[in-house]
Amino acid sequence: MTAPLKTVEGSDDLSAQMMQLGAAARAAARQLAIAPTEQKNRALAAMERAIRAHCEAILAANAEDVAEVRAAGASSAFIDRLTLTPARVAAIADGIKVIHDITDPIGAVTERWQRPNGMVIERVRVPLGVIGVIFESRPNVTADAGVLGLKSGNAVMLRGGSDSFRSCRAIHDCLLAGLREAGLPEGAISLVPVRDRAAVGLMLSGLGGQIDVIVPRGGKSLVARVEAEARVPVFAHLEGVNHVYVDRASDLEMAKAIVLNAKMRRPGVCGAAETLLVDAGAAERHLAPLVGALIDAGCEVRGDAAVQQADPRAKAASEQDWGTEYGEPIIAARVVAGLDDALAHIARYGSHHTEAIVTEDQAAAARFLNEVDAAIVLHNASTQFADGGEFGFGAEIGIATGKFHARGPVGAEQLTSFKYRVHGTGQTRP
Repeated sequence: MTAPLKTVEGSDDLSAQMMQLGAAARAAARQLAIAPTEQKNRALAAMERAIRAHCEAILAANAEDVAEVRAAGASSAFIDRLTLTPARVAAIADGIKVIHDITDPIGAVTERWQRPNGMVIERVRVPLGVIGVIFESRPNVTADAGVLGLKSGNAVMLRGGSDSFRSCRAIHDCLLAGLREAGLPEGAISLVPVRDRAAVGLMLSGLGGQIDVIVPRGGKSLVARVEAEARVPVFAHLEGVNHVYVDRASDLEMAKAIVLNAKMRRPGVCGAAETLLVDAGAAERHLAPLVGALIDAGCEVRGDAAVQQADPRAKAASEQDWGTEYGEPIIAARVVAGLDDALAHIARYGSHHTEAIVTEDQAAAARFLNEVDAAIVLHNASTQFADGGEFGFGAEIGIATGKFHARGPVGAEQLTSFKYRVHGTGQTRP
């Protein structure tokens, strides 16, 4: 059983507690930076075993969290993001195993060259240091972020959402067991032990230089706050206003399968499609079946005049709908004049997250993949593949939508920087 929920009275007490966590993380980061791969992998293997062995305890803690938010009137999409099942706990453990098996990025020489004076220069991957991860509702992020940080030699400070407090602690207990078994410091993966929202502000301040980078994982308001207040670098993770464009050269059955999966598999994830664009050249054949399939599956469709004419059950779309991440079984839909019109719509309303085209026209697909400005672009595949696990990373710390350093699913390799090692034989500069 986990300890009772904590709150902290008084900003001085919380500040001192957070500074202690930061100092422990900084000390752990120095140790992790030089920890051998074998030791890190031993910890990961123990964490995987602990997650599987304590599945019932994790589910029991999660059930309390879910009951609390359901009683408070949370939406079905929010509850889905929060809810763990035996399959989802198994997926957490499976992800840890994948991370265990991937190549350790630390110490890898990415480039090596020799200068005319005989000096040899190498560029080598090194950890970032201490990563602060602030997330909402998804308890699996506790494991994803913690183990990715460990594999990449980084200490991680986790601040989960208050709604997933018990679930995060139950998972974190398993991670600590793995660290202890491998002889690694518990500060390597720390979980803020209070619900007090002031802890977020303290993390954004950098805790006096203890935190090197912040990763926000949550809704638009959280990301906006982080980007406005952070005093350390941020891996931007904006909302997923994702589109599926159905081209005139698409196969209807493929388009239907992709659109339904992209929207309805899990409507609350950041990779869910929020807008359907249908080429006017395909509208006569494709529009009514696509819109009808979505509505029959329980999705509310908000469309333009053509969409409403194709299926009178569709509601009228407003201008606001085109730029909205619903996180619910709701989708905006419109008919576009063709590929150029689709590209213009995505450029105006997209969030640079994930975009997909359905087409058998290879030239149209090539243009879409080359011209769309997004972290992930797909041809004939669902946007729900926007996930580090599906990319073979085992997990992700988030989907970065910025353009610096990491972009797309942030896995172990993306949580590294580099330094230059220079080997000389006595050279001096004239």
